[in-house]
Amino acid sequence: MTASYKWVQWNPHKKLYDTILLTMALAYLATFVVGGVVAFPPPGDISIPVLLIRATSTLAIILLHVILLIGPLARFSDRFAPLLYNRRHLGVTFFVVALFHGALSTLFYGGFGRRDPASAIFAGYDSFATISAFPFEFLGLLALLVFFAMAATSHDFWLANLTPRVWKSLHMLVYTAYGLVVLHVVFGALQSETSPLYAYAILAGALVVVTTHLAAAFKENRADVDASDVSSDTAGWIDLGPASSIPDTRAIVVCPKGRERIAVFRHADSLSAVSNVCAHQGGPLAEGQIIDGCITCPWHGYQYRPATGQSPPPYTEKIPTYELRINAGRVLLNPEPLPPGTPVEPARIEPTPST
Repeated sequence: MTASYKWVQWNPHKKLYDTILLTMALAYLATFVVGGVVAFPPPGDISIPVLLIRATSTLAIILLHVILLIGPLARFSDRFAPLLYNRRHLGVTFFVVALFHGALSTLFYGGFGRRDPASAIFAGYDSFATISAFPFEFLGLLALLVFFAMAATSHDFWLANLTPRVWKSLHMLVYTAYGLVVLHVVFGALQSETSPLYAYAILAGALVVVTTHLAAAFKENRADVDASDVSSDTAGWIDLGPASSIPDTRAIVVCPKGRERIAVFRHADSLSAVSNVCAHQGGPLAEGQIIDGCITCPWHGYQYRPATGQSPPPYTEKIPTYELRINAGRVLLNPEPLPPGTPVEPARIEPTPST
């Protein structure tokens, strides 16, 4: 988090992340090209531009699969949180690689300026009815336009001015673009490949993406069911169980039926309840922890004071808060949300008398 907009919010962690990412990407491209030159010596050699086209295409697809898998994998293990935290940098890197692939392909098949780009891409295609005649480049271009919109609006300036809901909807188009990329490969590169290896690879990638997302959704749905399986008293307050069940600086998730999830945090002997949805990008606050007295979102580090749901100055983000009380050692929650940023006195855990 920063109090003002910056082009790139680098810190030592992100600099290390970007250095590793750039090194691995360049190493992949170099290995692919050098390996291609060695594997196909004259007279059957493959030109350097063709090797670069293939290298950037495969690297872009690998990066796209990694980007799509980070989110669901982070639902299963905190080990993936650093990748999720820096996913924007990974996304922009992917777009640059994909853009280079598209530009180089257009220039190469256009004779590096001998033909106009549109003619180089679409010449020879006169039908959408058959696979062999389908202009697969058009699908790649549509996907690239979506990725451009996502990369161009990745900065927090656009998140704030488009509003989180619109921004999130725009970036959810990544799944549509992914489908276009798969079809781009199926109607394009796979049509000239005699080995089934590439077809198996793209099919396996799609299956992994789909099954991982479904597994994560199933896990979250189970969490909703488990969290909603709590008793309520006659006044509508929800019994969350003993206060001792909430670990210090961490939270439990409550999902009242038909309502948004609620995160109940413990900080020493105090309990506070806030919306589980971060005001930044909808991150799951309950999966974060209290750091320096503030609830810290695990996605991008946005922070909120537990008792008010307000970000510390000079930040202005606010989230809804909820009333808590403790009765006979058990935590009771009022599921009715208060307006974002409403101060609520924390519920105090009485110390256990020593014997």
